[in-house]
Amino acid sequence: MSLEGEQAPDFTLEHTGGDEITLSDTLEDGPTVVLVNRGHWCSFCAEQLQTFSEVEYDLWFNDNVDILPVVTDPIGPVTGMRDRYDLNFQLLADPDGEVAEQYSGTEETSHGLTGIAAVYVIDEDGTVQYEQVADHPADRTHGNWVRYFIRNDFEDPFSG
Repeated sequence: MSLEGEQAPDFTLEHTGGDEITLSDTLEDGPTVVLVNRGHWCSFCAEQLQTFSEVEYDLWFNDNVDILPVVTDPIGPVTGMRDRYDLNFQLLADPDGEVAEQYSGTEETSHGLTGIAAVYVIDEDGTVQYEQVADHPADRTHGNWVRYFIRNDFEDPFSG
């Protein structure tokens, strides 16, 4: 089931800085990008997160956009992932996959329960303006495309 055009499910998760963050709170200031990641071990997730880390400050400073990367692992391995890849933002731990299940879904893999990789752009009203659920682990939307999408009033910047 697609969430595009629907209200985004609200959630609260612990992040790698030691606090909790709630999606609806971030929407008070502007759009939010929710990334669902498979786990701390996923190299495709790390590559995608690095593309968002590169544009995160620009999006926050110029467009009031928050980026909430949800990783289906306990906080310890998620913190290790943030540090290992020198990411500029905090990652959110979803160890039971409850948030991932509300968005793209979960699946059992050789690593245990993982989220299905996805990207969601949610406007200030809480409506999902963009959804991309990965067909396979390497199928990813990158940060720069999302930056153009937001700055093009939630329209594909490369169509037409």
